[in-house]
Amino acid sequence: MKRASILAVFLVAIAGVAAPAVHAQVDTNSPIVVRQNTPKAVWIKGNVVHADGKSIVISELNNPRALHTFTYSGKSLAVMTKVLNEGGYQVGDKVKVQYVPGSTVALDIHGRPSKPH
Repeated sequence: MKRASILAVFLVAIAGVAAPAVHAQVDTNSPIVVRQNTPKAVWIKGNVVHADGKSIVISELNNPRALHTFTYSGKSLAVMTKVLNEGGYQVGDKVKVQYVPGSTVALDIHGRPSKPH
């Protein structure tokens, strides 16, 4: 029993010496800087389901059941305004849309519109 109490006193003494050393290493004056990864824009190929002046809906070429609806950024709005003035995209036209995964904003749109019916 005496041996256990000596061991307990020894452990408490070590813990008391180690605790202030750990506390002294904490620096609360400088902020913690967290680097954020900016997602990269990707292109998606698809067929036009619907397109108007506010949004475009496409189905993926690889998975026709996957529909994506995009609104327009400044650059893609200029492209779509020009396309719509010339007759617009028709159902089934092939387009490529650039966007950031997780968002629904088209950054750029490429594709040749067919002649209106």
